[in-house]
Formats: sequence, structure tokens, C-alpha cells
Amino acid sequence: MRSHGVQSLLMGGQACVFYGAAEFSRDVDFAVYAGEENLERFHRTMESLQAEIIAVPPFERRYLEKGLAVHFRCQAEGVEGFRVDVMTKMRGVDPFPDLWERRTTISVEDTELDLMSLTDLVQAKKTQRSKDWPMIQRLVEANWFQNCNVPNPARIEFWLRECRTTEILVELVERYPQEAVNLAATRQVLAHTIEGNPDTIYKALEQERHEQVIADKTYWAPLRKEIERLRHERGYRTTSKDVSTHWRPSGKRKD
Repeated sequence: MRSHGVQSLLMGGQACVFYGAAEFSRDVDFAVYAGEENLERFHRTMESLQAEIIAVPPFERRYLEKGLAVHFRCQAEGVEGFRVDVMTKMRGVDPFPDLWERRTTISVEDTELDLMSLTDLVQAKKTQRSKDWPMIQRLVEANWFQNCNVPNPARIEFWLRECRTTEILVELVERYPQEAVNLAATRQVLAHTIEGNPDTIYKALEQERHEQVIADKTYWAPLRKEIERLRHERGYRTTSKDVSTHWRPSGKRKD
């Protein structure tokens, strides 16, 4: 990605590892900017990895901008079978230019990596998948334990808005009572934490999760129909190799 100049952000399980919340992952997930030139660069990256598209949709800008993920399987030596998933648009997550401005850049073995910011990664994890919710909890816990002795207004707001651990929520409200009161109107669980009832805190957290799960299912309902339509139209008539080889940002194919 770096060598081809792709504007992209690492997200998913691999990004969680760098934020201190380990998650076993067999693939790597990226958010990519859907500009035509950037998608050309990404296409060259996939070519260099001898990557083929898995199933549907094909790698076309219009599908990325709808919110669909495109899945690749690498065949180059050293990365045989490695999967790469890419998205441009996600429910409840800001457009890519905003994500890019808030990105986290780290250095690993003299190589710089651009990660989706922690706040955006947490937002992206609010899905219908049951495994994402414990990960949100671990991400916020890790950030709290790493930085609780060096708080700042942005961190305090992040902890109060996203923390899903009862004991830490209680401590946050005790440490930052005014900030908690200010945010209680936008997060019901904070009101229950201020009242000091552990049972209602747990129920409020579950209600939060339930509402996000329903919202995610509603968001994905038409997208799943689109995927089924593509499977029906393309599944057995267009091979993944054909789609990968002939892709162009406009969605047109070579003669």
C-alpha cells in the first residue's frame, strides 16, 4: 500500500492489535479513498500481490460508494491465501476525508502505517456481529488503562461516550462528574451510572447494543439484496479472475 501510494487506513482486527486489544484475524481490512486515481493505485497494489476477487461485488467504485466490501485473496509468494477486505463507506462512520484527517500513524520496523483513529474504529465496530461488542469494550479499556493518568478533554469525552465496563464507568463518573452530567442527555447509561445502580447500568448498556444491532441490520438489508442480485447475475458467468484482471475505476471493462 505504501509503495504504491494508496490512501488507505488499516482497520478491523489488525488495527485493534495496535491499539492494545488483541484480536485473532486471518485477514486484513482497509478503508480506502474512492477517488479514481487512488483506486487505480490500489488496483496496482492488488496486481503486485497477484490478488483475485472473492465472490461479489466486483471492484468498482459504485459498489464501494454504496457501502459494500470487496474481498481479495492474494496469490503472490509469501502471502499465498492471505485475504484483503476493503471498504469506503460504513454505517455511522464519517466520510473517508474526515477519517484521514483523524488517522493515527505509527512506525513498525521503520515502516509507517496509517490506522483508522481509535474513536472511528470503535464506531465502525458497532455492528450486528456479536464478536464486535466485546472488542469495543476491550479497545476502550485498553485506552483507559494506558492513559487514565494523563487525561485530556478529548480522552475524557471518549471514555464517557464509549466505555462499556461498569466498574470503569463508575470511576469515570466519580472522577469527572460535571463532564458526565453534560453528556448524560446523549447517553442514557451515564444517567444510570450517576444514580449508582449497577443493574440499570448493565441494562442500559444492553439496550445501547440492541439499538445499534437493529440499526445495522436495517442498514444492511438493502445491501444484502444487492449482493444477492450480483450473485445471481454474475456468480457463475464472471470468474473472480476476470473481474480482477479487467477492473477499471469507472466500472468499464477492457474489450
